[in-house]
Formats: sequence, structure tokens, C-alpha cells
Amino acid sequence: PRHGFAHTHHGDFADMTVGQYAQAFGGALQPGAWRPYEHRKLANPAPLGLSAFALTTFVLSCINMHARGVEAPNVVVSLAFGYGGLVQLLAGMWYIAAGNTFGATALGSYGGFWISYGILLTPEWGITAPDGPYAGNVASVLGFFLTGWFIFTTIILLCTLRSTLAFFLLFFTLDLAFLFLACEQYAADLGNMTASLALQKTGGLFGFLAAFLAWYNALAGIQDSSNSFFQVPVIHFPWSEAARERRASKS
Repeated sequence: PRHGFAHTHHGDFADMTVGQYAQAFGGALQPGAWRPYEHRKLANPAPLGLSAFALTTFVLSCINMHARGVEAPNVVVSLAFGYGGLVQLLAGMWYIAAGNTFGATALGSYGGFWISYGILLTPEWGITAPDGPYAGNVASVLGFFLTGWFIFTTIILLCTLRSTLAFFLLFFTLDLAFLFLACEQYAADLGNMTASLALQKTGGLFGFLAAFLAWYNALAGIQDSSNSFFQVPVIHFPWSEAARERRASKS
């Protein structure tokens, strides 16, 4: 089936044959071959989680690029708590019920990222306030925060190397966004505001691309013959299981 995908890892389905597995699919956050859970009737949580991630990332990335002169990220707080945070976290929890380790880890973690980012931006908490606990070192602390997410995203990225192009590019652009935004904070801590601004806008650009790639994968997960006259292309890497099976069927 096109949209019933789940990630497998060592020991999950030791008794299954290759022919019983479905293909990797970014529209369901499935980076590897897997077998559908026929005994469960669960909707695909990936489009919901991807859409929550995409919209929140889109808004923040527009601000990071200073679109239309907007620089203050405060408007993101509501999205970070409500949509990118809570809704994406819930989608990740449903993936635990569905048995998708990758989807649960990715959506649950990035849902946690948005909630924690919303807390950082909430004035009442005072975490990043000029007179707060990190007075004089706010940029460095935010750099550590973003560097940690860069490392985590690199780990997730490595798990998409045998999936689809759009799926891989989603986490590749997100990884670069975290990297440039972390470097932005380190540059600001050194007082190099010119470099900091350039790095912020570059990080915003990669975040902008990641948002649209997340929407693309979400659309691929929502579309089927019952609701759409067309389906967006899903391009598998040449070394993936799906590509090898396609070549074998033609030979």
C-alpha cells in the first residue's frame, strides 16, 4: 500500500521476508522498508506532524530572513506551543502506537524543540532576558541549544539515506538551518554583528526550504486516488530497496 508505512530497526520483524515489506516513503516518515500493521486501523500521523512542523518553521524562517522588515520572533510563541509543539508531539505519540520508531522519535523530538523554543521566547520565564540567569552569555547559550539540535538532526538525517530524495532533503536543509543559526549566535557572542546577520538570514533560507519540503512530504502522505487527480512524485534513491526492486522487475 502507498500510505501504510512504518520504520523498522534491528529485531522488529525478524521473521518477515523481503517481499512482505513496503517501500520507504517520506509522506509517512518511513525511511526504510517495512511491513504494514494490518491488525490496526490507524490514520497516518505523518502529514499532521509534518504540517505542524512546516507552518511553524515557515513563520520563524520568514522572520529570520527579515521578510518585510520583521525581526522580532515573538509571534512564533503561539505556534511553537500550539501547533509545532503540542500537535506535532501528539503525532509523534501516535507513531509510538503505530510502531514507527523513526516517526515517533522525529516528530516527538521536534515537537519538544518547539515547546522548549516557545519557553525561551516567553518573557515571563526570563530565561533569555538581558538581566536573566545568562546575562552577557545569552548568545552562547542559544548557540549550545541550537548546536544540540544540529547534532540530533544529523543523526536523523543519516537514517534517511536509503529513502526518498524529498525525505532526505527535508532533514538536510533543516540540518543546515540549525548549523547556520547556531553559528549566528556564536558570531553575535563575539560581537561580529555583520556575520551574525548574514548567518541568520542564511539559516532562515534553509529553514524556509525545509518548511516547503515538509509540506511536500505531507502532501505526498495525504494524496491518494480518492482525493486527488494527481500525486506528487516520490523519487527513491538508486541504492534504495524500492529502486533495486524496480530494476529487478525490468530485467
